Amino acid sequence: MNAIVFSAVWGILMMFSGVFVKSKATPKYLAIAGIILLLVVNGMELYTGQALFNIDTKDMLRVNSFNLTFLEVVFGATALFFMLSGRDVEKVGEHVGEYFALMFFVLCGVALSATYNTLLLLFIGIEIISIPLYILTGSDKRNLKSNEAGLKYFLMGSFSTGILLMGIAFIYGGNSNASFYINNIQLGLGAMPVMISIGLVFLLIALSFKVSAAPFHFWTPDVYDGAPTVFTSFMSTIVKVASFFAFIRLFENAFGQVQPQWQKLIVFITLATLLIGNITAVFQQSVKRMLAYSSIAQAGFMLLALFALNDRAKEGLVLYSAAYSLATIGIFAILIKMNDLTIDGFNGMGKTQPVLAATATVFLLSLTGIPLTAGFQSKFLMLMAAVENGHQFWLVIAAVLFAAISAYYYFRVLQAIWFKEAGETPVIEAGEIRSSFKLLLVITAVLIIVLGIYPELLLGWLYH
Repeated sequence: MNAIVFSAVWGILMMFSGVFVKSKATPKYLAIAGIILLLVVNGMELYTGQALFNIDTKDMLRVNSFNLTFLEVVFGATALFFMLSGRDVEKVGEHVGEYFALMFFVLCGVALSATYNTLLLLFIGIEIISIPLYILTGSDKRNLKSNEAGLKYFLMGSFSTGILLMGIAFIYGGNSNASFYINNIQLGLGAMPVMISIGLVFLLIALSFKVSAAPFHFWTPDVYDGAPTVFTSFMSTIVKVASFFAFIRLFENAFGQVQPQWQKLIVFITLATLLIGNITAVFQQSVKRMLAYSSIAQAGFMLLALFALNDRAKEGLVLYSAAYSLATIGIFAILIKMNDLTIDGFNGMGKTQPVLAATATVFLLSLTGIPLTAGFQSKFLMLMAAVENGHQFWLVIAAVLFAAISAYYYFRVLQAIWFKEAGETPVIEAGEIRSSFKLLLVITAVLIIVLGIYPELLLGWLYH
């Protein structure tokens, strides 16, 4: 509850800062102050179990240690994003305050999507996330690719919203209680009613679109590639993991009792997502586009939590959210500073920018799932959750094989960093990298390693 109220209020404050504050640097500091405030008030609610506002939500919102811990991860990743890439937001256009305001409104939608207990609030949360993103995607008006990406995202997103609403209508009409509350659908262990089955498929399609799971991933590469890189970083991390949390919350609470009836659909989507994401990423020369396809592959691993739907899957999803967000925000922060976004653009970075090269290595190793990184621990938990589920063991083997394939395209970048000579064009312009930026990258890399060695530092909050 604290997160919903404070993110919305701070978003409005950021809007007014865009009107009254002329300095382009000031909104960044206001945004950092706001996200730290969100971290504090959400942490207080997690620690004490009491919200600052006593609002009767008619049980439309439910708060527990699981979703509050997840929100703490999201806000922490956003704080890191603001500190690492806040200056790059200023370069997108003149409306810096409005850009940060839109991101705070997205965080409000994230908080709703993490705590909803009714299908109506699920819809509102997803739309509060999506609508600001349409604007941010097309915010670079001087770039035709950004304009195209914004339009494509808007049209595809609107279509998926229609499917989501249709699914909600079928669920409402098909359950005997005629209720939007996800815990009142009351499905037994028998066959699902036809309307419920149709509604479930529609919801599955709509939410698969939001998390860019195959075969509903087709918008992702073009939108991520066309959007300003700084907003691609935000979309591919905070927004993606929030959509996954909404996905799992719905299927656990509304359809958990009939999991065997829809689990095979998840197996198909998971396998297709892993296959398309990893195989297509192998052939990319642009690192930005490669990261777009790799985000699809990472979504395939996160879908294992939906497949398993047990306690270890929840632990894995929270740790995966932290590991994936930290590593992706870090590598995008470096990518934004570079002159050449292709793999060859990284040539010789190990000699010209050793700190950036070392931290980029940690980020890429974590995304690959190499031991001693948070990425390894999170992938391990996902695989263990799938094994404990006891069905479709071959899917676990397939996931491991695809993780090995992912090492190829991540290690191509590492090869360019450490084993190739720099070209005539400098990797990064002199004076572009500040000491504070390097320090933040080092802190991010250390966090990834610490969570890889001691994941209980984060997972312990789930049982607070």
